[in-house]
Amino acid sequence: MIPMVDLNLQYHQLQDEIDSGIREVLEKCHFILGPNVTAFEKEAAEYLGVQHAVAVASGTDALHLALAAAGVGPGDEVITSPFTFIATAEAIRYVGATPVFVDIDPRTFNIDPEKIEAAISPATRAVLPVHLFGQPADMSAITDICDRHALLLVEDCAQSFGAATLDSRMTGSIGSFGCFSFFPSKNLGCYGDGGMVTVASEELADSVRVLRNHGSRERYHHHVIGFNSRLDEIQAVILRAKLKHIDSYNSNRRRVAHLYNELFSGLELVVPQEDGKGVHVYHQYTLLSADRERIMTALAGQGISSAIYYPIPLHRQEVFAESHRDCSLPVAEHVARQCLSLPIFPEMSEEQVRTVAGIVRKSFA
Repeated sequence: MIPMVDLNLQYHQLQDEIDSGIREVLEKCHFILGPNVTAFEKEAAEYLGVQHAVAVASGTDALHLALAAAGVGPGDEVITSPFTFIATAEAIRYVGATPVFVDIDPRTFNIDPEKIEAAISPATRAVLPVHLFGQPADMSAITDICDRHALLLVEDCAQSFGAATLDSRMTGSIGSFGCFSFFPSKNLGCYGDGGMVTVASEELADSVRVLRNHGSRERYHHHVIGFNSRLDEIQAVILRAKLKHIDSYNSNRRRVAHLYNELFSGLELVVPQEDGKGVHVYHQYTLLSADRERIMTALAGQGISSAIYYPIPLHRQEVFAESHRDCSLPVAEHVARQCLSLPIFPEMSEEQVRTVAGIVRKSFA
């Protein structure tokens, strides 16, 4: 059996540090917004090269609170990608704004900057690019568009912790907000839900802190209607332990991906393509094949996992179907029909990679 990701291996490598940290939290009984959360926020901000990092309860909350702190709301439009998890668009709807989906780049599967400009209207308030599967979106082009049109730039970094542009800016450090998920399978993952908002200004960071804690700066004094979205101490312990190794984890993901690319040479499929504009950290290894069902069947027959991220683009989801009835995004629709993700995790051995690739090659034969 080769799973999509093996979290057990990573845990056992860090077991002593994680277990002792959790034990200390349990003994001190400080579970919410304690010293480990504060320390993690500082350590993550330093790693990412940002002024402020605010830990929250999930990646979805990170997107929601970022948009809310920026004042995005009813009557506003937010341009984003249709080829992503629904949380990206959910957060836009949570604040009462309207998601405007534009097509993706056929090579990287990230939002196509050329399509963004054509979608801007008087109601456009923000652009929300997704650094999909760990590859940075074309932030140079997107930043230029946002600057010229005075638009808010919010980065969805749920899958890209540690990814960077060519000029060494980490994803999450470029826009006004960066929104991260620490779901267990992420490049930097905890053992439950968790998230973080990176923020460019102290004023906006303060707004996110207030919103995450019931609209309060001082206990029982509530300035706005807020939310209950706080990373807990136990998850912060786990994230602090793993953050020390994130560069190694990402380097090994790249090792696995590049070996897959080499082993798939000559096959009638499209392997992931790095666009040369940033450092891809391969949260997923996603290829395109017209024969994906045959590949999945062959892999499953040998006890090997595979997955489809994402089979239905957002503009075709039932919840958005009525409002996007006339929306045609052919690249996203084509990619959704052919995309297939294979196992990838830092501890994956060369033998495991070759086993997966060998079965894929045999399915073509």
